[in-house]
Amino acid sequence: MKKEAFEVLLNRRAIRKFKPEQITDEELNAVLEAGTYAPTGAGTQGVQIVAVQTPEYRDRVAALNAAVMGKDMDPYYGAPTIVLVFETPEGFTQGFDGPAVTTNIVNAAYAAGLGSCWIHRCRQMFEMEEGKALLREWGLPENLTGSCSVALGYADCEQPAAKPRKEGYIVRV
Repeated sequence: MKKEAFEVLLNRRAIRKFKPEQITDEELNAVLEAGTYAPTGAGTQGVQIVAVQTPEYRDRVAALNAAVMGKDMDPYYGAPTIVLVFETPEGFTQGFDGPAVTTNIVNAAYAAGLGSCWIHRCRQMFEMEEGKALLREWGLPENLTGSCSVALGYADCEQPAAKPRKEGYIVRV
């Protein structure tokens, strides 16, 4: 048993307050690489990962997510990096590969000493004309399907405690 892996799986928590300074390229590269090793249906790797660090694009992505949510707030909690996970038409198991990649990303972020928070509404963001315009600006095809996104950066808060696990979570038959 690899105890370090279990430590990551049992102790990673969502971080909702970030320092403004940008993470290093080395940290980002490690987290993104871990995402590329997530399981995908039939090994198709039908996922596209986009790291958003330019302040202009970061703010545009955050505004799109806020618009979908219908709230005037930063859904990425001030994180300086946003990782977007898209599914491609070539993916064999649509709807499953993106979350698998995202799980690897948030676990790798914790292992690298970074804070992260899985953020939803990615599909809706990139169904909007503003989202499609961003894909075009980034040189990506418009037929990508938004799957998940991650707020990523240095935590500016204590590591949250785990909630107690619910009764009957596991059933053995």
